[in-house]
Amino acid sequence: MKRRRQVPPNNQSQQDPNTGSPSEGEPVFLAAGRLRRSHGIEGEMLMDVLTDYPERLTPGRTVYIGDSHEPAQIASTRGHNRELIIRLEGVENPEATSKYRNALLFVKATELPKLPEGEYYYHQLLGMTVLDEAGQVLGKLADILETGANDVYVVKSEDGKELLLPAIEDFILSVDPEQRQMRVRPPEWL
Repeated sequence: MKRRRQVPPNNQSQQDPNTGSPSEGEPVFLAAGRLRRSHGIEGEMLMDVLTDYPERLTPGRTVYIGDSHEPAQIASTRGHNRELIIRLEGVENPEATSKYRNALLFVKATELPKLPEGEYYYHQLLGMTVLDEAGQVLGKLADILETGANDVYVVKSEDGKELLLPAIEDFILSVDPEQRQMRVRPPEWL
């Protein structure tokens, strides 16, 4: 089972001020990058890429900048090492880039590419109710740790205890995004 990385919303209230997303269910916006600093003299900026799909950040695409989700059109992009150099329409010089420094660049969640069967974005998994094989609730999927070999799911029970589950088929039996449930086989060492 594969997951795709997207920076999840930080669900702390009815509507998260950082993402504009509801505290329950699918987020409205997902971070695709962090604008860093000016690059050159023509209004370009360096951007840290936070998405598995940087190729969708193409000229003409509408993106949303910062906490206020200010809409902007991408004028140009090009790769630069492990970063992206991006220019927004109407941003023509280094001075104009200063207001975007360290701002998150968002895309709408409804515009994400469809994934093949059995693959999920992190934001689709986080918050799911985790059940064992017998249907007993173990807790909620609170975090996903990215390790070298495989991801590890952090399941938090109501009493605050954490269960770490390797995200492999031996332990993850099924995922039901519509029901927001995941069935698992807890490790025998518990």
